[in-house]
Amino acid sequence: MPADNILVGLDIGTTKICAVIGEYDENDKLEITGIGKAPSTGLRQGVVINIEATMKAVTEAIEAAEMMSGREVFSVITGIAGGHIEGINSRGVVAVAGKGREIAPEDISRVIDAAKAIVIPMDREVLHVIPQEFIVDDQGGIRDPLGMIGIRLESEVHIITGSVTSAQNLIKCVNRAGFRVDNVVLQSLASSKAVLRSEEKEMGVLMIDIGGGTTDVIVNYEGAPYHTDVVPIGGTQITKDLSIVLKIPFDVAEKIKVESGCCYASLIDEEEDLIIPGVGGWPAAPMQRKKICEIIQPRVAEIFMMVKNKLERKNYLKFLNSGIVLTGGGALMPGVTQLAGEIFNLPVRIGYPTGCGGLVEEYKNPMYSTAVGLVMFTDEMREKFDKKATLSNETSFKERIKNWLKEFF
Repeated sequence: MPADNILVGLDIGTTKICAVIGEYDENDKLEITGIGKAPSTGLRQGVVINIEATMKAVTEAIEAAEMMSGREVFSVITGIAGGHIEGINSRGVVAVAGKGREIAPEDISRVIDAAKAIVIPMDREVLHVIPQEFIVDDQGGIRDPLGMIGIRLESEVHIITGSVTSAQNLIKCVNRAGFRVDNVVLQSLASSKAVLRSEEKEMGVLMIDIGGGTTDVIVNYEGAPYHTDVVPIGGTQITKDLSIVLKIPFDVAEKIKVESGCCYASLIDEEEDLIIPGVGGWPAAPMQRKKICEIIQPRVAEIFMMVKNKLERKNYLKFLNSGIVLTGGGALMPGVTQLAGEIFNLPVRIGYPTGCGGLVEEYKNPMYSTAVGLVMFTDEMREKFDKKATLSNETSFKERIKNWLKEFF
């Protein structure tokens, strides 16, 4: 199968690196055919701190996905996150220049360019410019103004910026592993593509992606993102808390968190115990599972409170008519939906990647949301590009016919 029929999403996280291979079947439908993951030690809170370690993990994850799918990978779409990510809402205004005041693609491009003409520091770059709505002569709520008649065209956009060096280091790791980076996409944007339903985005929804080093946040309303943020705390911090309080190695604490962790005390039986392994000659000892929960719950609650406080300051909580969707590896912890529901006082569900065929059971896991979303995001962009190319070809064909008629008649 040609390489251009394969889409590869690469989620470079703080604790793990996931690679997902998607390809088109005979009906041109996207299917997930390969999944690979590898432990990640070269990042801290979403930012590369060790290129060699990251490069090695990237290679390992992609090779595992290649083996499962039987395809060879040459290029990838990679996600980016970290505390350097910032989302800004902006507005642009232009006069419609088309013949007969009909809005043309050039007018839409100009108004989006006007909206993104904001001053940002030299060490930052624009990652995405996403239109929220268009306004034609004070008539708002327009999704696509192409072909409409108007004098003034305005656009509301959400601009996502990030650190130039963070993106460059990410790309360098992938390049040194022997792969080309076709695009860099914000991880929360990719995750939301995989786990959010279109009606949720319309009504208003908050997605919280609890990763290893960071927690990615995105608010969608009326079909577009209005707020993106990154909280610099994730599952790694919970493991560190367990390690320090219980005085056990980090890897032992991680195992206890995954196998016995819970972040909502009401779900745990008072009599339920677990064995804490002995370290440094000390014997193994029993401990109530509720004691483990008392270490984990405050940290998870802190993550949710940080998200809530930021949304309250920007007055976005009132837009969350569909509630909250939790995804990422941290969403697998028992009690996480109950705790989030209690803090936000909103309905909460776990977001599983959907919308693709293929290895459904394997990829339908919150920890693969970003990687699957990167594939789906790129598929959507490809569809839009093909549609625009088709419209452009139709227009040029009509122009050629018109010119030919002029010549002869």
